[in-house]
Amino acid sequence: YEAIKQQYRPEVPEYFNFARDVLDKWTEVEKEGKKPKNPALWWVDGAGEEVKWSFEELGVLSRKVANVLSDACGLQQGDRVILILPRIPEWWLVNVACMRTGTVLIPGTQQLTAKDILHRLQKSKAKCIITDDSVAPAVDSVGAECQSVKFKLLVSEGHRPGWLNFKDLLKTAPSDHRCVTTKCQDPMAIYFTSGTTGSPKMTEHSHSSYGIGLTVSGRYWLDLTSSDIFWNTSDTGWAKSAWSSVFSPWIQGACAFVHKMPHFDPGIVFETLSRFPITVFCSPPTAYRMFVQHKLSSCTFKSLRHCVSAGEPINPDVVEEWKAQTGLDIHEGYGQTETVLVCGNFKGMQIKPGSMGKPSPGYDVKIIDENSNILPPGKEGDIAIRVKPTRPHFLFTRYADDPEKTEATIRGDFYVTGDRGIMDEDGYFWFVGRADDVINSAGYRIGPFEVESALVEHPAVVESAVVSSPDPIRGEVVKAFVVLTSDYASCDPEKMMKEVQDHVKKVTAPYKYPRKMEFVRQLPKTVSGKIRRNELRQKEWRR
Repeated sequence: YEAIKQQYRPEVPEYFNFARDVLDKWTEVEKEGKKPKNPALWWVDGAGEEVKWSFEELGVLSRKVANVLSDACGLQQGDRVILILPRIPEWWLVNVACMRTGTVLIPGTQQLTAKDILHRLQKSKAKCIITDDSVAPAVDSVGAECQSVKFKLLVSEGHRPGWLNFKDLLKTAPSDHRCVTTKCQDPMAIYFTSGTTGSPKMTEHSHSSYGIGLTVSGRYWLDLTSSDIFWNTSDTGWAKSAWSSVFSPWIQGACAFVHKMPHFDPGIVFETLSRFPITVFCSPPTAYRMFVQHKLSSCTFKSLRHCVSAGEPINPDVVEEWKAQTGLDIHEGYGQTETVLVCGNFKGMQIKPGSMGKPSPGYDVKIIDENSNILPPGKEGDIAIRVKPTRPHFLFTRYADDPEKTEATIRGDFYVTGDRGIMDEDGYFWFVGRADDVINSAGYRIGPFEVESALVEHPAVVESAVVSSPDPIRGEVVKAFVVLTSDYASCDPEKMMKEVQDHVKKVTAPYKYPRKMEFVRQLPKTVSGKIRRNELRQKEWRR
């Protein structure tokens, strides 16, 4: 880790474009025979269809898409493009084409409703939307209220009135395209944050923030080389897909592996890891919790050597169970849509299960109090990144069109993440919870994650969400919403509640145990898979 901190000295030139300065360079290396014969993109649909593109083929096809955007649609540098597609190869082509044309990409998940799409179109003033047959009707239902949209591209074998057919245009588009000149700080993409509170904000990133800043993820956290085949299971609407399905692997010249997988299925994941030579794997904690419910000893992951997780904290017992069954550690990382990797368990570091590791060499990360004072080890406070006197290049530029919310993220010399944490004596960071998730019960401050980690250690618990619940004596008490495994689902609720409460009292400080408990079939989650504790807390307090 200390060597990584010394080595990491990224150069940020005045002009930078990821398509020209990274992808096209890998094409040259490929042509010279100086790179392993891994594809740049390897896509499978699970039914026998596969697509493999070299960096050269990715370049040719993305230039054709760039011509579709600039010629057929007449888009100019700086125009905004909303992209809502599942995990299909065209999603990657549009990502690269937007870089080549200097248009600003705005990805969205297919789970968005017509109301969500309307909000995004109106707020972003996007000139173009690209989607498929499943989402096009929702777009058309709100189209009259979106005057900014001039072009609608349909990725489909069929045709739809009022839409240009993407595949038809791609076939006839020329493959020669001159990449526009972009400055490092020019806007490259906008990600609508999933927003556990309020409506989503437009988080704007520059060409360098992800394009150069995610080097630290690709090289040191994911430990990728040009020989690796890396599978990240993220939904295409989430910034993590940009992190780990575009920038991190391609910075390193690695292969981005994609499984279409319309719905998450542990069985498909096991079969894919067994069948294909995937060397590095990334999935959210929710997925790993599901994985360890199965007997992994019957699966053989011949090529897999490195596993990572991000999105939410991963419970220590899940890390230990995964290692017991596969022999592999899970390297947890922590970041936000607004940042690149903030903390991580980097290669060569001792892993402390439950910790999100040490600060990324790209940031000066501290735990601070409400007055911006840096807190000593062991003290809980706000996780923050130093932005003064010099703001890191690898941080979001702003919340687009919202200077007040952008300014509200700064406290003294720091960008405040909105997350609470603790740093231990060894410099490892530990996640406590979102600032508004922490429970104050009779003077005790309780982070939901530590209670959830204790709960999930009980064999009956698949996952849980812990929130505050009003109490006339203590002010607030801990309430747990618990999803049980199928083996325990029919148990007597009162007996099960008592058993789980007693278990929590034994594995963590007794004052943290959930005095209230509700068994549910599933937990509310954001489109990126994060538990919506805010929704549960509001529901509880309304009661």
